[in-house]
Amino acid sequence: MHFVIMGCGRVGTALARAIEAHGHTLAMIDNNPDSFRRLPKDFAGQKVTGEGYDKNTQRQAGIEDAYGFAAVADDDNANILAARIAREIYGVKKVVARIADPKRAQVYERLGIPTVGTVDRTAQSLLARVLPLDTEVVFTEETGKLVLCRALIETSWVGRTIAEVEKVLGVRAAYVLRFSKVSLVSEDTVLQENDELYYFTREAERPAVSSRLARAFKED
Repeated sequence: MHFVIMGCGRVGTALARAIEAHGHTLAMIDNNPDSFRRLPKDFAGQKVTGEGYDKNTQRQAGIEDAYGFAAVADDDNANILAARIAREIYGVKKVVARIADPKRAQVYERLGIPTVGTVDRTAQSLLARVLPLDTEVVFTEETGKLVLCRALIETSWVGRTIAEVEKVLGVRAAYVLRFSKVSLVSEDTVLQENDELYYFTREAERPAVSSRLARAFKED
């Protein structure tokens, strides 16, 4: 799969390393060609100099064939504009923007664009949002047998209840992160677009849960 990253700073470089490590193709966009020096010497992707919110620049980076787009420059306005172009004009499936202002982040999440803030785990959070659905472990209890995992809700999950999800995945739901706010769940809680579901499972069962995640509700 092909991915496009706008912003070749510390976060963008870390994200690029991770995406290449997963075996995907990649294009980096930055308006300063000197920024590409941050990339590792063995970087095999494309380097595109230009503004990430420019449609011609995005096309040059292969946006029309991209599975995911991450806008991680230091400018909130540029990030959200670029993310909206990637999603609304080019129909990129996985789009995420780095937004420093938490109030603005909530507004953009309501528009359907997942965001992350400027925190220590920004690169990991971006990776989880831009790659295909999988389990991300966010906490492991001291014996190592029980883990708290996170999954970004797929379109096919929207409208499903927590009871349905628990039955299909074989997990115990803990809470949902919705518009950057934690919401406790019950069996009747209905999932919405861009929800992040946090659930408990046994570490030994996590690979099986990952497999079920990839298939869940897609054959309905």
